[in-house]
Amino acid sequence: MIEGVKHIVAVASGKGGVGKSTVTANLALAMAAEGYRVGVLDADIHGPSQARMLGVADDARPETAGEKRLKPLQAHGLQTMSMAFMVDIREPTVWRGPMVAGAFQQLLTQTVWDDLDVLFIDMPPGTGDVQLTLAQKVPVDGAVIVTTPQDIALLDARKGIEMFRKVNVPSFGVVENMSLHVCTQCGHSEPIFGEGGGEKIAQEYDTRLLGRLPLTLGIREQADGGNPTVVAEPDGEVTHTFRDMARQVAEQLGKPVDDGPEISFSE
Repeated sequence: MIEGVKHIVAVASGKGGVGKSTVTANLALAMAAEGYRVGVLDADIHGPSQARMLGVADDARPETAGEKRLKPLQAHGLQTMSMAFMVDIREPTVWRGPMVAGAFQQLLTQTVWDDLDVLFIDMPPGTGDVQLTLAQKVPVDGAVIVTTPQDIALLDARKGIEMFRKVNVPSFGVVENMSLHVCTQCGHSEPIFGEGGGEKIAQEYDTRLLGRLPLTLGIREQADGGNPTVVAEPDGEVTHTFRDMARQVAEQLGKPVDDGPEISFSE
């Protein structure tokens, strides 16, 4: 186990550009809104984005906590750690695979997580070194797979599910992002990336469709502005979708041991 962390959930995708980081940030915030102590680890070493999405300043740096230990930064009530807190994010991280895997492991194990119920790990796209390190070194409770309904994205999402199956990490479900576009001018809705793909994959791999998210300008603007939808519109329809997803993840991690304000998972 990772010290200070009860449960770990990987949020992954077979390819980039499907909104995985946006889903991770909002899902973590939704889980926190449900009463859990939540952290986010940005494992995308080459392209960390959680700092920006969670509104952490570009020059923010973590405090040290003893030799080779770091305190996570706080953002919207979440504990968070990212490569973005260590380097100038305007400069490329030109590293080979073993260096990337090593950096990920250090961020995970040398961060002083404070009594987290759930740590969400925002995985880099693909099925490479970081994914393998995660599977081999970290006790992951389950994975959430993010895809769009597009055929090519679904093809890569299958690879992500298969990868976790091969290393005995259960799939908690599929999030179908950008499933429907609603015109802000006329209200016409259209599945511009196709439809039904997430549900088809969920059935194919005997998992569940956690939810569908629309393709909207607001979700993108809020994430880019460091104020994700769950915080920006706590009573909005998209937030309700994320809250429902969070409850489904919590259900699969284990039932809360009591109904009081202090919520914890049974082991």
